Amino acid sequence: MTDRSAPGARRGSAERIREDLRLLEHYQQTGDQATRTLLVERFLPLARQLARRYERQDEPVDDLLQVASMGLVKAIDRFDPSRGIAFSSFAVPTILGELKRYFRDVGWSVHVPRGMQERALEANRAVTELSRTLGRSPTPAELAEFMELTHEEVLEAMEAATAYDSVSLEAPLSNGVGEDSAAGEFLDRLGEDDPGYELAEFSATLAPELRALPERDRLVLHLRFVEDMTQSEIAEQIGVSQMHVSRLIRRALERVRTGIGDA
Repeated sequence: MTDRSAPGARRGSAERIREDLRLLEHYQQTGDQATRTLLVERFLPLARQLARRYERQDEPVDDLLQVASMGLVKAIDRFDPSRGIAFSSFAVPTILGELKRYFRDVGWSVHVPRGMQERALEANRAVTELSRTLGRSPTPAELAEFMELTHEEVLEAMEAATAYDSVSLEAPLSNGVGEDSAAGEFLDRLGEDDPGYELAEFSATLAPELRALPERDRLVLHLRFVEDMTQSEIAEQIGVSQMHVSRLIRRALERVRTGIGDA
């Protein structure tokens, strides 16, 4: 049985392309606003399709469609039919560029370099697509293979995506009991003393004195206080007696204390 619908569909598509070109040429020559409106209506499905590529749970689709529509209007205004290229080939990068600028300039709560922003958005789309394919959330390794990036680049993109949204310091914290129950504000969880500050000060004070020690003394202190090894384990590793390790530790610590006192 012969399929009569395919030739008819091709003829309809060709006729639409010719009509689109006629309207574009007419608008370029006359600047007629009614023609411009008609072109926007004809190509609005393309803008809607591209806007949905960037759809996020916390990003209203209507906002994205509005941005994509602005890109479509710019494409119509700038398109030159005499160049002999299809309008869609010109419109798609123009609309996508408008969407990317929107996310770069408006959507991000924290400044992130443009390349990293685009990679984060690409990772978000890849997560959505792979989740549909796999029936689960993809692993970073699966994302890296899908996006043809390294594992580290994918992790950087995923971390950068967290800069898109910010949390108000006055945002209520739920205690999990009920919707009307709150456990204070987000600010209440901040402002505690960070023990890292004191450690940083100690490190800045000790670093010059530690560098002045003999190499073996530095090694013994590192094994004892960083690797948390016992004196017997250190003795076995460096090939001396435990008593000798004890003397090395005492001597090294005394040199450090003397150096700090002199400073």
